[in-house]
Amino acid sequence: MGAQLVLPGLPARSSTFDRWWDAAGEWVEEPNQRRDGESGVLRLRRADAGQPLLYCKRQRGHLYRSLRHPFGRPTALREYAALRAFERLGIRVPRMVYCAARKQDGRWQALLVTEALEGFVSLEDWYRGEARAVHGEALQRGMLRSLAQTLARLHRAGWQHGCLYPKHLFVRVRGQGREARVEIALLDLEKSRRRLLRQRASRRDLSQLRRHTPAMPASDWALFEAEYLHALRAAAEVADGF
Repeated sequence: MGAQLVLPGLPARSSTFDRWWDAAGEWVEEPNQRRDGESGVLRLRRADAGQPLLYCKRQRGHLYRSLRHPFGRPTALREYAALRAFERLGIRVPRMVYCAARKQDGRWQALLVTEALEGFVSLEDWYRGEARAVHGEALQRGMLRSLAQTLARLHRAGWQHGCLYPKHLFVRVRGQGREARVEIALLDLEKSRRRLLRQRASRRDLSQLRRHTPAMPASDWALFEAEYLHALRAAAEVADGF
């Protein structure tokens, strides 16, 4: 099934919405109470063997407010918009399967279903494990370069992730030896937003990343920053026609 978005004012197809809403799974993020409601994430297993696992974000209320939506709108819909925008930028994100929202007895309900990132590990687990011992220094530098280029692309477009913790950054190594390449993916985008000044987006995101990644050595951070600034400068030179 392709991704489906049902905007406010348009009724979600009840049978489809209810099927996802009532799907049985295991909680990987217990429903938490905040933002005038609750939000949790279920892991769903498909009947067909070999198919990626699914993650279903299920919300009651859990609203954000903005000038455009002063009375509130489910954060799942903001995350949907960010997922689409990041895809257009060429940034890897989880593949969407279903997204819809409806009002039930005057209260918002929202669903966002995505596929698991197969073969990826979080940056948190990358540093918690023995990445250097397994992959070597060259691939470690490649990971930092790919991470820097991904975030530079995000910030050049004026986007701020908004919750850039190492558990929301994912790494996958493809190939072996000299052919090995690193792919970066981002997830949990419900706080992502556009900023008028990319410097503000950059400053906020990188500050969060540095603060919440104590396992990253200072030497790694210095290399990451250098690669990030290089990626920003290279993009500016291309834009200026050099």
